[in-house]
Amino acid sequence: MYIERKITSHLNKVLDKFPVVSVTGPRQSGKTTLLKSAFSSYTYYNLERVDYREMIQSDIVGFLKNAGPHVIFDEAQNLPDLFSYIQVISDERNSAGQYILSGSQSFLLSEKISQSLAGRVSVNHLFPFDITELNLPTGQAGITEKQSLYQTIIKGFYPRIYDKNIQPEDFYPSYLQTYIERDIRTLKSIENLNTFARFLGLCAGRVGQILNITSLANDAGIAVNTAKTWLSLLESSFIIFLLQPYYKNFNKRLIKSPKIYFYDTGVVSSLLKLTNPDSVKNHFAYGALFENLVISEIIKSITHSGKKPAVYYWRESNGIEIDCIVERGEGSLTAIEIKGGETFNSDFIKDLKKFPGISTKQAIKKVLLYTGEKAFNVIDISIIPFNKLIDLLKELKTY
Repeated sequence: MYIERKITSHLNKVLDKFPVVSVTGPRQSGKTTLLKSAFSSYTYYNLERVDYREMIQSDIVGFLKNAGPHVIFDEAQNLPDLFSYIQVISDERNSAGQYILSGSQSFLLSEKISQSLAGRVSVNHLFPFDITELNLPTGQAGITEKQSLYQTIIKGFYPRIYDKNIQPEDFYPSYLQTYIERDIRTLKSIENLNTFARFLGLCAGRVGQILNITSLANDAGIAVNTAKTWLSLLESSFIIFLLQPYYKNFNKRLIKSPKIYFYDTGVVSSLLKLTNPDSVKNHFAYGALFENLVISEIIKSITHSGKKPAVYYWRESNGIEIDCIVERGEGSLTAIEIKGGETFNSDFIKDLKKFPGISTKQAIKKVLLYTGEKAFNVIDISIIPFNKLIDLLKELKTY
């Protein structure tokens, strides 16, 4: 059964404004299914097929002129010569919605776009399902049960797991092996893929932590510059994201290094060898995994609504820290603390009480998200249970 992706409505809007629309994202995030299902009137070509590439390359101009006004090129980075010709043809036609370009290897595709299609293309990202698309917190999938929360962390959100009912322990090792052996070998000349795999595992062990590149490089046995390059690869291929610190309009001494997270908790759980709910419940990184789950859902939900996430964290040099800061525009912020405990403790909100710690004209909403069942307020802080996450996500998208 096809689950409609939220980004579809945004794509329809930009197709009315731009001649070219691109959709990138991690491998197997559902791009092909989305494009075939939501834009069935477009002629579809998957450029991983050698026969299509050879046919098109033999006469690119003639092909584009005869292919019709609405064409999808999937895995478009496999035919880089195509982009400059699309620029010429789309300029000649001077109409919106001519081409949809899709690809998993974001930075290759983006590089070609920046060279040939700047100003003519709307760039969009599709991630694995976000929690609102699956409607998980409503009880449909039992996520309100504490045990099911642990299972959701392990299961992650890749569509194939839900479509084919594949067990996470079967899906993710194969997914990661394919990613390393195929995508990474294509994207960057790495002599020892085993070292890269170890590096990826070390990143998983640091989820939710402030990134110390020197320490990470030393543990992996590689140079610091190599670690920086590999982190960039992981970001560009949508495996990890680096959450930057928020320090606008504040003069206090703040930590300015990013924190490391994964776009999907199923990936990081697999790297940490977590295979069952009890292993998550008792793992030292459970709090960080729950934090990763919430922050990645915020980023995915905002992105799928067609907006650019303005999501950060806050940490002062004296140790005061807020897990997630969402900049809503018009000088408004939502400050979110994320706690994996289901019993409320006043310590959960001690840093929220101190934030921002100085006078400011910004409108700040303070939220504690925890795994308990009751919603209530403490002073100016909203205490929200995890099963109300969808309500929070809807609010964050409306700004």
